Amino acid sequence: MPDISIPPVQNDADYEASLAYMLKVAAPMIVTTISFTIMQFVDRYMVSLLGTNELAAILPSGFVSFLPGAFAIGSLTSLNTFVSQSLGRGDRKDCSNYFWQSLYMGFMYFLLVLVIMWPAAPWIFKILGQPEEVRGLEVIYLRIILYANLVAVVNWSSNQFFMGIHKPIITMYASVCGQIVNVTFNYLLIFGKFGFPEMGIAGAGWGTFIGMAVAGGINIFVFLGGNINSIFQTRHTLNINPGKMWDLLKVGLPAGFGLMVNVALWGVILFGLVGKFGKEALAATSAVLSYTSLAIMPVVGIGTALTAFVGKMIGKGRKDLTVRQTGMCVRIALIYMTIVGICYFIFRDTMMALWSDEEKVIEIGTRILACAAVYQIFHAVGVIYSGSLRGAGDTVWLAFISAACALLILGIGGLLVTIFLPSLNVVGPWIFATLSIVTVGLANRWRFRSKRWMSIDLFKRRSADVPVQTEPTIE
Repeated sequence: MPDISIPPVQNDADYEASLAYMLKVAAPMIVTTISFTIMQFVDRYMVSLLGTNELAAILPSGFVSFLPGAFAIGSLTSLNTFVSQSLGRGDRKDCSNYFWQSLYMGFMYFLLVLVIMWPAAPWIFKILGQPEEVRGLEVIYLRIILYANLVAVVNWSSNQFFMGIHKPIITMYASVCGQIVNVTFNYLLIFGKFGFPEMGIAGAGWGTFIGMAVAGGINIFVFLGGNINSIFQTRHTLNINPGKMWDLLKVGLPAGFGLMVNVALWGVILFGLVGKFGKEALAATSAVLSYTSLAIMPVVGIGTALTAFVGKMIGKGRKDLTVRQTGMCVRIALIYMTIVGICYFIFRDTMMALWSDEEKVIEIGTRILACAAVYQIFHAVGVIYSGSLRGAGDTVWLAFISAACALLILGIGGLLVTIFLPSLNVVGPWIFATLSIVTVGLANRWRFRSKRWMSIDLFKRRSADVPVQTEPTIE
């Protein structure tokens, strides 16, 4: 069992703005995000062994399921913001009460999503122009993941809470256990091993459901027990609080919309455009995005930790330290992603050969990897600055810039290039996908450096004389 006590606040605030402190907080989150993406990578690889149709189907259906999921995940990131700022202010019961509000809202939201999207699944993929031979597979996988999202709410809320109190190691243990279970059941159910039914792509969906349920159980067990309960009174803050729900929605809805557009809708648009060039183009795009998703995860982990750091420093009244720490994180992300981009160029043929033995899929994938090598660098910059701005509650800006770039640059630009420059084939939409991410990265950098986020006060409606604890009570 990990140490879940909350350490006393350091007298020297400079320590909390050091690289050592950030890596200490970020490391478990990096492990969590990488392990989750490795799990997805392995899942897709197992599915790819079933054939090109299955490989072409799993990522588009995953993106469609993530469309409402991204909205919820983005909205729940506001939990990190409010928990970390409440921690900095010394309001520890508020930390756990915000968690319960996010859980209540998440369950209600995904019940509504399930009722709407389950019957609409065949129509969705038809509208997206997916090849007829993969539509049925996409519908099967999507419907199972819609059930899994109901369980995932527990994990998403727990991730943000534990990150907000600067204890992401709890999430790491729960996530890794859940992901091991996920991969195990995927193997058993996709291929029908050891007496289990052979379910194909449906087995990948049910494996995900089971893994999420295991992780959720671990998270709730830790949240309700031990030192977490004694410090944050987690068993006594289950009351519904409309004011705190509004807090989370006020900051979270723009963040949810931004993530939905920046990740899920971005993917849906891209796959819609790429799908015009056939299942080989879809399969190649699925393979490339599996690599890029894996590569960006360490940066996502750092960005999530930075959100918690910024929130805590703002709660303590030390906004100056956020500038120092953000700059440090940007430099780390740039060095790392530059190395990744170089690897994409050098090993792109070998990387694609791992996914398919079809010459056309490999040839398309190697060209896409060239675009990915460029956009990953700017994506890293965007993720770090986004994490910092989110910790300050500047989510309206993040939503606006994500939506504008995805819809105008990728959506309209990508559509025009497929119409007027069809000779570019699948590379055309990918060029505009790259331009979209480059623009987001540069825009987020400008926003942070403008320092407009420093004027945001999420608790301005509350009394100014809230007592601030510098030492938590640990029973």
